[in-house]
Amino acid sequence: MESKRVVVTGLGAITPIGKTLPEYWEGLVNGRNGAGEITRFDSTLYKTHFACEVKDYNPEDYFEKKNVRKYDHFAQFGLIAADEAIADSGISAENCDLDEVGVMMTSGIGGVNHLYHETMEYAQGDGTPRFGPFLITKMIVNMIGGVISIKYGFRGPNYATVSACASSTHSIIEAFDKIRVGKCIAVVAGGGGAAIGQLGIGGFNAMKALSTRNDDPMTASRPFDLNRDGFVMGEGAGSLVLEEYEHAIARGAKIYAEVVGGGSSADAYHITAPHPEGAGGVLSMQRALNDAGIGPEAIDHINAHGTSTPMGDLAECMAIQKVFGEHAYNISINSTKSMTGHLLGGAGAVEAIATILALKNGIIPPTINHFDDDPQIDSKLDIVFNKARQRDIHYGLSNSFGFGGQNATVIFKKFE
Repeated sequence: MESKRVVVTGLGAITPIGKTLPEYWEGLVNGRNGAGEITRFDSTLYKTHFACEVKDYNPEDYFEKKNVRKYDHFAQFGLIAADEAIADSGISAENCDLDEVGVMMTSGIGGVNHLYHETMEYAQGDGTPRFGPFLITKMIVNMIGGVISIKYGFRGPNYATVSACASSTHSIIEAFDKIRVGKCIAVVAGGGGAAIGQLGIGGFNAMKALSTRNDDPMTASRPFDLNRDGFVMGEGAGSLVLEEYEHAIARGAKIYAEVVGGGSSADAYHITAPHPEGAGGVLSMQRALNDAGIGPEAIDHINAHGTSTPMGDLAECMAIQKVFGEHAYNISINSTKSMTGHLLGGAGAVEAIATILALKNGIIPPTINHFDDDPQIDSKLDIVFNKARQRDIHYGLSNSFGFGGQNATVIFKKFE
């Protein structure tokens, strides 16, 4: 069977540095910082007191009151991003068979905050099992896809890929695969995260994964910097409409970029620590290149997983050098988590969007908060520090690596 071409015809995002796609891109290019003191709960007793929250978020700006109580924030964010992407793409019952439109929106953790609050109410009660009717549906990861399909009538394949912080990149790869083998005409793909709460902050603190730079939260997310001390948690969502090329052309759709390759792997090493030499990342990137049918020298830009953890950033740089050899020095690398924080299961989607817009606009957003070079990271690597850079990009690669050692890489090509 001849593989069909797949293009991106719609984008949507709600993030700590912008609540719409244009605001997000403007924030990226200008190095906007999304960090600040936590407002979601009283973090006084926690080791970390800051995060990258979506600013001035009011659910009733987007949903009727009856629906606000039905959806956890992760699903709200996912639906908001999907609404923007679907409107941007222009797909509808008039130009598309809705039976052939799938939804693959995901999350790394799901409704963890709602689960916490329901559990606390029960524990503080008299033992009578009183739970809200939406406890389960507000918690489960696949609910973003469910509410999107209900709203729009999309009856194609609908499920959530869950691989921690690689979840939404895996969802994009799944969507790509479904379309190129002819099982869908279009797929709404991506994911969201909303884990800024007692369990999320407390749990990641216990793992020593979060930055504790409480005296200077605005510089806490510093990927590849010598003094990085952990990631900063973010929240929000990203959504992409992937579509079969001929179908998109026939209806006169705007095309952002072409999806050309996806790869995935497992470290098979440790439940939280990356392989010290980035072995899983090597396989993931190599498989994405093979899938795209291009050599390492084709890649101009990498949006790194780059979480700002001491081990993770170093392992990813080592993996990049192993895959790309001398050409690694010609690749412009960045980590947009320096601005948005880490959206967990939604990270891959918002970073894929950043990669696509970098291709389209010829601008690579910066990795902010760089102060001191890490001598363990090769200084010849072209990491775009502190200020955006103009560059003509033909192929961009986005990495996502999750706890459990689960890795995903997607490659986009400039559409010309």
